[in-house]
Amino acid sequence: MYLDLTGRTALITGAGRGIGRAIARKLAAAGASVMLNDLDPEPAQETKALVEQDGKESVRVLSGDITELGFPEKLVDSTLSEFGTIDIVVNNAGYTWDSAIHKTTDDQFQAMLDIHVVAPFRVLRAASAWLRETAKREIREGRRMMRKVVNITSVSAVDGISGQSGYGSGKAAVIGLTKVLAKEWGSLNVNVNAVAYGFIQTRLTQPRGKEDGEIEIKGRNVKLGIESALMGIMKEQTPLGRLGSAEDAAGPVIFFCSPLSDYVSGEVLVCSGGSRMPVR
Repeated sequence: MYLDLTGRTALITGAGRGIGRAIARKLAAAGASVMLNDLDPEPAQETKALVEQDGKESVRVLSGDITELGFPEKLVDSTLSEFGTIDIVVNNAGYTWDSAIHKTTDDQFQAMLDIHVVAPFRVLRAASAWLRETAKREIREGRRMMRKVVNITSVSAVDGISGQSGYGSGKAAVIGLTKVLAKEWGSLNVNVNAVAYGFIQTRLTQPRGKEDGEIEIKGRNVKLGIESALMGIMKEQTPLGRLGSAEDAAGPVIFFCSPLSDYVSGEVLVCSGGSRMPVR
């Protein structure tokens, strides 16, 4: 089925690499204008170049730290200034910072909450005034314009993964936010859903020891990747027989961004190839 999102505008955080990039390209290919956000300017510009290479020109970039106080408001205001509307919000930005709970510091735990639930909350709060005013006007005019919010969560929130007390807590919290906003914004014709990923092949799930195996967050170097042995176990336990790609991961998000999900709200769709998390 061909999806036509012409005239729609999508704001996507964490759009510089991996899943976020795949989501941006698919939404743009369906005709949506896209505002790309990423912490790092270079990858965000690379995504923009790829979208333009795909033949789509309605794309803008605002790089910056989504966890910085005031930045979510700036991102929302910039999107409205550039495109005049926000019809889709994909809260995708995130990273893992793992350790057993007895080794997890307050700063480490708070960092996971900040990126995975506080930042999405602030983005959606910043957009709320415009969404409410616009929806109420459309309803008075007898028009139903469905808008979409897709929050990215994880099987770590659904099943639990050892060593991820912070990550799992942040991702579980965004499920709560999703379900609350589905009720608050239902009367405004906003669908609010979440996608919970299993092991998708990105730099966050690459084997440890790769060259790009660290990121710098607020002056701290955070190691990325997982144990190679765990990846092998997950592949063996996945009924589909493989780990997911960024393209695989983008599919459920596009569904939630499209008219196909106009009567679906408050749901968590697990995208894991059928696997459940092993004990380790």
